[in-house]
Amino acid sequence: MKLCIISDTHSKHKQLVNLPEADVIIHCGDISSIGKEHEIRNFLKWFSGLNQYQHKIFISGNHDWLFEKNGALARSLVRDYDNIVYLEDTGIEILGLNFYGTPVSKPFCNWAFNRHPDKLIEHWKAIPDNTDVLITHAPPHQILDYVPWQNDNEGSPTLRIEVQERIKPKIHCFGHIHEGYGKIIIGETTFINASNLNRTYDCINEPVIIEI
Repeated sequence: MKLCIISDTHSKHKQLVNLPEADVIIHCGDISSIGKEHEIRNFLKWFSGLNQYQHKIFISGNHDWLFEKNGALARSLVRDYDNIVYLEDTGIEILGLNFYGTPVSKPFCNWAFNRHPDKLIEHWKAIPDNTDVLITHAPPHQILDYVPWQNDNEGSPTLRIEVQERIKPKIHCFGHIHEGYGKIIIGETTFINASNLNRTYDCINEPVIIEI
């Protein structure tokens, strides 16, 4: 199975031209700038129209306010499209592989889906052991999460523990930290920061293509 992974497009998704073909496209959150309804509608219309993918999966990020403030409305917008799957602390099986997605991240300026570290652990513990492709908005600590201007790693330490010691997915993809774009293999897991926008919100990073 071939996956195309993108993230952190912040309403600039139409700048991703000539997206490569794959079986599944995954968006790891921050589909919008500030989570307004018209932004979500715009993204969903575009995402649904990507006919080179049989399966389309996305999660929310800290900018995607509508999914936290009015989840019922946001989900109703998704249901208008029968070829899009939205995951929020939920999973789906596709062609024998288990995908699981969660939007939560560490507190940062009181954005959407921010959770205290104690609450984050509850979300990580809920991820099934048999997850093959883990989709989170936040990165694990010290894995493609370095922010140069802060000289700090902003990923979640407890997420890293769960991923490396218990879940051990084949792929763990995420975004959130634009500066961390890239791919690295640690142990049994390929970690992918798929942020398409850089720190200054220029859409310069290519989608990540990977076989599983």
